[in-house]
This record gives sequence, structure tokens and C-alpha cells, in this order.
Amino acid sequence: MQLKIFALRYEVYCLECGFLDPKEYQDGLESDEYDKGAVHFTAHNADSELVGSLRLVHPPLSNSFPFENHCYKLFDDVVLPPREESGEISRLVVRKNYRRRVGDSLAGVPQEFTIGGPIRLPVHRAPGERRSNSPQILLGLYRELYRYSVEMEIRYWYAAMERSLARVLSRLHFEFTPIGMETDYYGPVRPYLADLRDLERRLAENSPEMLAWFRGDA
Repeated sequence: MQLKIFALRYEVYCLECGFLDPKEYQDGLESDEYDKGAVHFTAHNADSELVGSLRLVHPPLSNSFPFENHCYKLFDDVVLPPREESGEISRLVVRKNYRRRVGDSLAGVPQEFTIGGPIRLPVHRAPGERRSNSPQILLGLYRELYRYSVEMEIRYWYAAMERSLARVLSRLHFEFTPIGMETDYYGPVRPYLADLRDLERRLAENSPEMLAWFRGDA
């Protein structure tokens, strides 16, 4: 499965977006030093085709977090949580043909959702049924990420991401707090931090059905 993930990342990061030089990846697989110290999460369609993935880098599998090597200017008042309770979300990709509509983001988020569309839980749709405006692939990946983090007693998530993705996650009641200045790291991004206990509290207050779905109670 990892080879399929690396091939998808090559398509998106090297060929589609030009974030990385394809000549550096002659085998058509994009990977880096953090992949060996990461847990990978995947999304598939009804035909078992890989359509999206992300990873969580965390100790003791990795000695450092990716943001530490790219986002140097943290705010002076930031207090970082214990490393053993933390992980960094990175390398979020969604296959291009699952971003079919104009305005869909690289994370597969429809434009209608970013400007205030309804939040719906992922459901299986009948053939030909209109695709939901909610970020279905993103939600599914984050659900698996959440369940793994709870099981492994990981309470804090780092993420270096663009503001638009942070806004989408905030709409889902996943509140990430900026902890540093914006930098050019595969585009303009800044480092963020989220506390899963705060995430659970916000979901319980604003979207209990979403929290139940994340926990597997629904």
C-alpha cells in the first residue's frame, strides 16, 4: 500500500503542483525521511482504488517533526506540548479526479463548502447520485486519524497548512491554533497546533452526531 501512496503523492506534489522536482523521483514515488517514522491513513472508493491519504509523524517512530525543519519562526509565547503526546499531520493528498469541480481545493474540499455549505457526514451514495458538498474524503481520513490517536494516547496534532484548510477544519469544529509565522513550504503555510480534548469538547457542543461518528458510536 505504501508504494501506491507514494505514487499518488508523486502525481500531486511533483506532476500536478510542481512542489517537488519530478527528476528527483525517477521511480515515480515521492517519499522522504519522515515516512519511516509515520503512520499512513488512506481513503478508497467503491472499487478499492486509493483516492486520498495523509500521514501522522510521531515519537518514538520519528526523532523530529517536519514542521521543525521548515517553520522556524514560532511565536515567542508558544508552549509546546510533550513530544510523546504529539504527532504531526502532513502529506495530505486527494486524487485529481476526486477534485472534479472548479474551485475544489487540493484537499478535495468543494468551493461551496468553504463559503458556507452544509456539513454532512460521509454516506454511501447510489450510482449517479449528486456528490455532497461536504469534504467527504477529508472527514474520513481525519476519523481514522482521530481513532488511532486516541488508541495511542496522542493528544496533540501539529500541522503545517495553508489558511484555507485551517478555515475548513474550523468549520468542522476542528480548531487549530497558529503557533508561528507563515513560510513557503510547498506553498504559503504556517504551523498550527490542536488539542484533541478541545476538539472533542467543541464537537460535543456543536455537532454531537459528528463526534459519535468519529468515535464509531453512530
